[in-house]
Amino acid sequence: MNVLFVYYIASGGMDTLNRQRCLALRRHGINGHCLYYQWGSGLNNASDIPTFISNSDLEIKTILDQGQYGAVIVTTDYPSLLRFRSLGYTGKIFLEIQGLGSKETARIELLTAQQYVHAYANGLINPNTPHIATLFHELYTHTPKFMFNNCFDFTRFHYHAWPKLTYRVMAWMGRIEENKNWREFLHIGSHLIRGYDASFQLWMFEDANLSRPEERQAFHELVQQLELEKHLQLFSNVPHTEMANFLSIIGDSGGLLCSTSIMEGQPYSILEAMSCRCPVLTTNSDGVSNSIYHNETGKYYSRGDIDHAVHEAIDLMGNAPLREHIRSTAVHHVQTYFNPDLYCVQFINMLHSV
Repeated sequence: MNVLFVYYIASGGMDTLNRQRCLALRRHGINGHCLYYQWGSGLNNASDIPTFISNSDLEIKTILDQGQYGAVIVTTDYPSLLRFRSLGYTGKIFLEIQGLGSKETARIELLTAQQYVHAYANGLINPNTPHIATLFHELYTHTPKFMFNNCFDFTRFHYHAWPKLTYRVMAWMGRIEENKNWREFLHIGSHLIRGYDASFQLWMFEDANLSRPEERQAFHELVQQLELEKHLQLFSNVPHTEMANFLSIIGDSGGLLCSTSIMEGQPYSILEAMSCRCPVLTTNSDGVSNSIYHNETGKYYSRGDIDHAVHEAIDLMGNAPLREHIRSTAVHHVQTYFNPDLYCVQFINMLHSV
């Protein structure tokens, strides 16, 4: 069977998810293809997965006709349910929600999506994000719902030993935009540099193609205001295969990954850090609840409370027994609950059940 995964742009977590699940499903006899409406930096990652870049109805119809897809998985873009049906596709279509911003935005979007889902979709998919699951049950009483964790290929993305740095690093991954809450990361870093370790370094991994000019200007102004220029490095569009090395180095430096997001679906950045023994400090951005358990697989802090974040970060860096417990437990958790073969079994059961 062929399956088509559809998203706006080949970048970020969706690019990672689509590549990983296509490779996993291949081992189970399902050929995954990807369609993106526009180019993204994720296409720089080497892959033999059939991938199409088009937002043309004529080209998409050709892709659908030639692919003979048993199912199409549309992520976020619910108007495409009508679009694909109008282009003659008669197979199974699922709307997948990996994240829709704030709870308020998610409610508005899923209310708007109702007319498309009820008329054209065979089911809904979500990776156990609590607020999305609640909305699914409230707004889509009679629509089949499938909720299971995303897959993570820990055999390809895992810890590597490198020479140890002479300074600690706190990392951040995301886009320079409001929901990722980059301002809070800079303030946390500033407090740690001034009150804990003057050699502390901040590494921020981003896709510079996805930020608005005004947001980037505000970012540079805050960096200057907090006098972080000598402590901050920006990395844009690091190849995915190299990120395992960076995260391993950060973990071994005695540092951590700090996720400051307001709301997330099921962020790959956290799973990647956990797999590489890089401990995680995060806000309770809802979608992380299946991966982070406080003082077991990572740590939480209260969003907006800089003092609390600093306290938890210092405990994570200075409490050696707790730190090693979290690093080891996190690896085991990812390998157990985000196992690609488990994902494939649940995905295939979903296809057969509708």
